[in-house]
Amino acid sequence: MRQPLQKTVFRRGEVDSGHPDLRESELKGPQPDAAQQRRRIELSASERHPPIVGSPLVLHWADENATRAFAQGLAANPAIARAFIELRGELGTGKTSFVRHLLRALGVAGRIKSPTYTVVEPYETPALAIWHFDFYRFEDPREWEDAGFRDVFAQPGLKLAEWPEKAAGLLPRPDLVLAIEVQEDEGRRVRATPLSATGAELLA
Repeated sequence: MRQPLQKTVFRRGEVDSGHPDLRESELKGPQPDAAQQRRRIELSASERHPPIVGSPLVLHWADENATRAFAQGLAANPAIARAFIELRGELGTGKTSFVRHLLRALGVAGRIKSPTYTVVEPYETPALAIWHFDFYRFEDPREWEDAGFRDVFAQPGLKLAEWPEKAAGLLPRPDLVLAIEVQEDEGRRVRATPLSATGAELLA
């Protein structure tokens, strides 16, 4: 038997889809895997929006005393020693005031400075190392490595970050996000969102 010198090629329009001898699989290309496509969509969505662990809490801090009380509650929770907390909100919402109340409740003595110009202020108590970041003026990603911030986040202790969006893509995933808004009554609306088991433990 000799092989044919030329192969028959079916071009578009030359195949009769109604021909009984042609099966459907011969007329169509490979079918898309719907389940695989769905998994890809779910994966890309999870990368954009980190999954929430536990239920977010919406709080109202009516005044400074309410802010102090919430900070003291967090300070009394053992999970605070291994937490990374992001503080989000516009200028004047009280992010730094909350940090001061929290550090006082954790036993930090002396002056508590805002790290707006220094980016980070470290503190230490007999039981805990603390780093307070303010990325408001953070512009050069090279500073992340030059200042050793990667090593800081690799160490045990409490990390607090104001304006974390300024360092997007460099910061690790937070355990807890506190989004603070000023209300008409001068109180604060706070949405507390846990993004890890540690964050959920802090809000338990």
